[in-house]
Amino acid sequence: MAYKNLLLEKQGHIMIVTLNRPQKLNALNMELFDDLNQLAGELNKDVETRVVIFTGKGKNFSVGSDLTDPAIVERVNATLLKKLRHMKTGPEMIRNIFEINQITIAAVNGYALGGGACIASACDFRIGAETCLIGYPEVSLAMNLSWVALPLCVHLIGPVRAKQMVILATREKAETLLKWGFLDEVVPAEQLLDRAMEMAELYAAQPPLAAQMVKRSVNAISSALDQAIMHMDSDQYLYAVSGEDFQEGIQAFFEKRKAVFKGN
Repeated sequence: MAYKNLLLEKQGHIMIVTLNRPQKLNALNMELFDDLNQLAGELNKDVETRVVIFTGKGKNFSVGSDLTDPAIVERVNATLLKKLRHMKTGPEMIRNIFEINQITIAAVNGYALGGGACIASACDFRIGAETCLIGYPEVSLAMNLSWVALPLCVHLIGPVRAKQMVILATREKAETLLKWGFLDEVVPAEQLLDRAMEMAELYAAQPPLAAQMVKRSVNAISSALDQAIMHMDSDQYLYAVSGEDFQEGIQAFFEKRKAVFKGN
């Protein structure tokens, strides 16, 4: 099937999926959300592909949600009930990527922020370019980290580092994220995709049924309590964006200044 904002390349049992909005730093608009959800569904019917590599076209992996996308702006300004219904899109995408049967590898180039970091955390492995920067800017915009992504971050780097990274909304360097365990490997930018392919070939050579069984079991063990906690992250988001601090955060973002929050 053709996708508007994804490039797909198949090499044997390996598929390379490239987020293809380089003019927007691969920001996630609603079409890209839909493409990724559709792709996950197609992959779960695909018994030939054994490993999927996610990367970004151009200099960046993804800078997160496209706040200029009219479809996203419309949802921000919708009624409370409509917002709650629309809030399923992001969590659905992250769950779908997390639950892809194949082994998944994120080859992180440049910025992976917000939703981009969420996508990377939902993959089984993460290789970062030495120049990559990863972070969750949501709190700097007076939002919580939603999309069922907070547990994924905690599983990777532990509660203390997760609090630090998410609450301070820092953009962490590859070297730091390697020490913390968010990244599994760091390589020079020009070697990123080659190294991702080397790793992919190792996993693609394994018996797919056994490998995918182990993946599902490990995911089930590590995420057993995630849904019990994160069912409320959409509610938290709606509560957070109803306040004045959210409006201040968004305005400061577009005006490229430091926000002044008052707790309202």
